Amino acid sequence: MTLDSTAPIELHRLGRRSYTPVWQAMRDLTDGRDAGTPDQFWLVEHEPVFTQGQAGKPEHLLMPGDIPVVATDRGGQVTYHGPGQVVLYPLLDVRRARLGVRDLVSALEQAVIALLAVHGVEAHARPDAPGVYVGEAKIASLGLRIRRGASFHGVALNIDGDLSPFQRINPCGYAGLAMTRLADLVDDAPSAEAAGLALARCLARELGRELAEGDPSRSATA
Repeated sequence: MTLDSTAPIELHRLGRRSYTPVWQAMRDLTDGRDAGTPDQFWLVEHEPVFTQGQAGKPEHLLMPGDIPVVATDRGGQVTYHGPGQVVLYPLLDVRRARLGVRDLVSALEQAVIALLAVHGVEAHARPDAPGVYVGEAKIASLGLRIRRGASFHGVALNIDGDLSPFQRINPCGYAGLAMTRLADLVDDAPSAEAAGLALARCLARELGRELAEGDPSRSATA
């Protein structure tokens, strides 16, 4: 079977997972893709972890302490993942979709901006530093990898999680970069699960695609 570029994107809700098994599952899916493999969005909250991008410099890890550090294969420098932060991984056949890397980065940023706008928060992207910002503070971090014509890794949006681990690093390689979360900007922030679903819908809209949400109780495992 060969899928066309307009087929619905499958949504998989993974719940809370450790980082490394999800990363390996993304790699396995990417490496095993063929013309019939559907595009997928994975939503997940990770257990506390620092992830270091391919070009990551060790001096940006200040005091990791008891939080594990994983050297991964996405772009960018070091960031933090933890509970209360929704991570959306777009696992897309970008070659089939004729989707450029810059187009996908912009779609991810605009999806976050659209979601925040629903909650009355004005956010913006920066041409010099991928991600999404509210004022000078960063609310969403972004890093991608394209391999064999397919994307993996994605975007992490802070909802109501503990931001103090960001003080142990130079987030995304920027010393002193302030981080923020939705719960600090609105009176009634959604749960990470609800925000993730809304973000997936926003991203599908940005890509001009339908989202096949399915039954959340039958989520993919990673």
